[in-house]
Amino acid sequence: YNMPFAQITALVLLLSMIFSKEKQAIPINSLTFIWGCFIVWMGITTLLAYYPDAAYIQFKKVIKIQLMTVLTMILIDNMTKLRQLIWVIVLSISYYSVKGGVFTLLTGGTYRVWGPPGSFIEDNNTLAVAVLMVIALMMYLYQTAEKKWVKNALIFMVIFSLFTVLGSQSRGALLAIIAVGGFYWLKSKSKVYSGIFIAIAAVALLSFMPDSWYERMHTIENYEEDGSAMGRINAWKYAFNAANDNFFGVGFDSWSPETFLLYAPVPEDVHAAHSIYFSVLADHGWPGLIMFLLILFMSWQKLSKIIKKTKNDDSFKEYEILAKMLQIAFISYIVGGAFLSISYFDLPWHLVCFVLLLEQFVKRETIDDTAKI
Repeated sequence: YNMPFAQITALVLLLSMIFSKEKQAIPINSLTFIWGCFIVWMGITTLLAYYPDAAYIQFKKVIKIQLMTVLTMILIDNMTKLRQLIWVIVLSISYYSVKGGVFTLLTGGTYRVWGPPGSFIEDNNTLAVAVLMVIALMMYLYQTAEKKWVKNALIFMVIFSLFTVLGSQSRGALLAIIAVGGFYWLKSKSKVYSGIFIAIAAVALLSFMPDSWYERMHTIENYEEDGSAMGRINAWKYAFNAANDNFFGVGFDSWSPETFLLYAPVPEDVHAAHSIYFSVLADHGWPGLIMFLLILFMSWQKLSKIIKKTKNDDSFKEYEILAKMLQIAFISYIVGGAFLSISYFDLPWHLVCFVLLLEQFVKRETIDDTAKI
């Protein structure tokens, strides 16, 4: 149990990068520039952190994640490899999402579903958002799979994963599902049929959940009476005040009684950020939040351009499908992450990496097609 699997994997990847002839340069564009600046900025805020020792420990974890995304950009040089990596991600998360869906069905949705202990997705809320993001990748694999049994297996995984999201009893995930459903309906060619499908699916899933689930979801409307919700608002105000008073933010792992005494409206109510936005705001100040938002915005813009470029061209169909599903995954993260401390979770950063890779592949294919003509 003490085997350092993550370190071994990183070492293997580094050796692969050194000896492999099938590698490519990191794309240099506005997105990678802002991304690089954000990484450097996190290093600066760590040096100036309120708790520099604790911040350094967290910074090392974040840098390791960022290193893996950089290696991904270097080693994944074609669509086949990217598809294989997506399969690895889907199968890794679906082990827990399918198991959680079965648990929800067997227990009638009475108990919450939790993620693997000691991981980024241990918390029920974080697990739910991660599963929603992976469901989008499942749908990409479903639409591009050729074998019928693979398609059937993926549908099975999607259904049970949706039950896991509901079984997590995450209110943030519910809002993310609504946002994803609304986006899918707006982008669909036939809004009548897609609206009917979404309504039927919603009724089928929600009718299974017990009264206790509905009672928890209804607290969204009466958040003033919910201690958890008010604690988050107090933490968000803390982040706002801390960023206004510190240009570089207060650094990683600053959410403590001492700092809350300085900046929180209710100092004794110490909470984690519970938001990707306020987490970055407190950790790295307003410049850090602006860079973080720019990374998400630029990723979305690149996906929109890819979809426009590949639309109605069968030779680019897979690229178009993946771009659309990545947008849905980003919506899950942007909406669900508004209530979760997963700013540095590796999956969203790999999604940004996938955007850059997809853009490269589309450009390469376009140039090759032009050369043939």
